[in-house]
Order: sequence, then C-alpha cells, then structure tokens
Amino acid sequence: MPTLWMIAASLLFACMGVCVKLGAARFAAAELVFYRGFIALLLIYGYVRFHGLRVATPNWRMHLTRSISGLVALVMYFVAIGMIPLATAVTLNYTSPLFLAVLLAVWQRERVGLPLVLAVLAGFLGVVLLLRPAWHAEQMLGGLFGLGSGIISSIAYLHVRKLGEVGEPEWRTVFWFSLISTVAGLPWVLSANPFHAVDGPGWLLLLGVGGFGAAAQLCMTRAYKHGKTMVVASFAYTTVVFSSLFGYWLWGEELQPIALAGIGLIVASGLLATSFSQIVTAVRDSVIVKPASSVEKNRT
Repeated sequence: MPTLWMIAASLLFACMGVCVKLGAARFAAAELVFYRGFIALLLIYGYVRFHGLRVATPNWRMHLTRSISGLVALVMYFVAIGMIPLATAVTLNYTSPLFLAVLLAVWQRERVGLPLVLAVLAGFLGVVLLLRPAWHAEQMLGGLFGLGSGIISSIAYLHVRKLGEVGEPEWRTVFWFSLISTVAGLPWVLSANPFHAVDGPGWLLLLGVGGFGAAAQLCMTRAYKHGKTMVVASFAYTTVVFSSLFGYWLWGEELQPIALAGIGLIVASGLLATSFSQIVTAVRDSVIVKPASSVEKNRT
C-alpha cells in the first residue's frame, strides 16, 4: 500500500506540473508560487484547526531557512517548467539528491564512499547529456533554472532532515513553508506589472497547482510514514515517467535519445545515492546501538 501512495503522489506532482505549464501562459512564476502556497496553507490550516494542533515551534530558524530555500527553488522550478519540456524540468529538479549528497559530505562532514562519488559523477554526466540538445538554444536558460531548482532544493531537504531529527512533525514543516511562501509572494503579486486578473479557467489552473501539490505532499508523507524508505524513494522517480507522458500527449514534446539517456542516468544515480545514504545511516546506527547492548549484557 505505501508503494501505491507514492505512485499516487508522483502522478499528482506530475498533474501539478501540467497546471503550472498551462498557467505559465497566464501568470508569472511568482504568482503561481503564491497561489500554490496560499491554497496549500488553507488546506493545512484546516487540518491543524480540526485536530487542535499547535503551530508554534522553538525551531523557527530552521523552518525559516528551509522555507526560504524551498521558496526560491520552487520559483526556479516553475520558471523552468514554463520554458522547457516538462520531463526535462522535472528531471533537473530531481538532481537534488545528488547535491544533497555533496552537502552532507562538505557541510555535515559525513563520510563519503566510492559508490556515492560514482553516483554523483554519473548524475552530473546525465545533466550534461540532458542539457546538451539545448546548449545553443533558447531552452538553455530554462535548463539552468531547472538545475538551479535542484541545487537549492538540496538545501531545503537538508533542513527538512534536520527538522525531522529534532522531532518536528511533517505537517508543521509544510504549514510554515506554505505560510512563508504566501507572505513572501503576496507583495510580489500585488506589485506585478501588469497585474493578471484571475478568470474562471485561471482559477481552475491555480486550484490545480495548489490542490494537486498539497494532495501530493500528503500522499508522499503517508508513503514514507508507513513504507520502507528505499522502496518508497525508488517509486518517487515515476514522476519523471508521468511528466514525460503528459508532455508528449499535451504538447507533443519528444526527447532525443541522448536526452533520454541523460534522464536514465540521473534517475539511476539518484537511486544509488539515496540507497548508499540509507546504508551508511543503518551501519552508523548499528555501531552506536551495539556497544550499548553489550554493556547491558555485561551488567547482567
């Protein structure tokens, strides 16, 4: 069942991407980000009120860093979706596990083994293959925005990890991210020139961006909560598959063989990086637990 939740989340994230790409013809990226945060905020606030939960937190600095980095990454991601094929933008955004591995090694001083180094190098080779068809075209700028979203997302995910380590629940992290995205995006939207009024079809697209995004986060959270992390993470990349199908069906987007090879390398390297990180964590935890258990045995 957790696997089905993750597949559902991937499909919903791909649907959100479709709404963003359609909405890019009507709204600026900042406007889409604002409505994405605002609609998600309404939904998560209703959940908080219904269950009588507290949103106050002593870890507000980590929430602020996570939310600002996530906001910048989301803006870049939405810009990329509007400029390049949907599957390409999604795949470049999914380079975040590779950059997260680099951050853990450099910033957190975690030990890096050869498999992880190979995964990162393979992932970057995949990025080169994916962007090469657009290297001299107008799509290159969109590709850089997509890659930038992956880089900055890794900072956000690092702080999501830290928030989890200090015991912050997922719903609170989503709440603060949605709130800060809404507050930060409101002045940008109000000062937009020209200001884009929202008509009926526009509201449907915006509701799709916010509704699909929020529903995807809930499905993803449920999948990770009840399933094995590695199995669930491997199915997260089905977002790339769904996005490729939507791009072909709706816009006739066909990727060249070299670009498809790049997507395959990025997906494979992301899975390898995630797998190796989980193995390192398990070994580290076992090393910490074993001495404690042996001490208890000696005492008896």
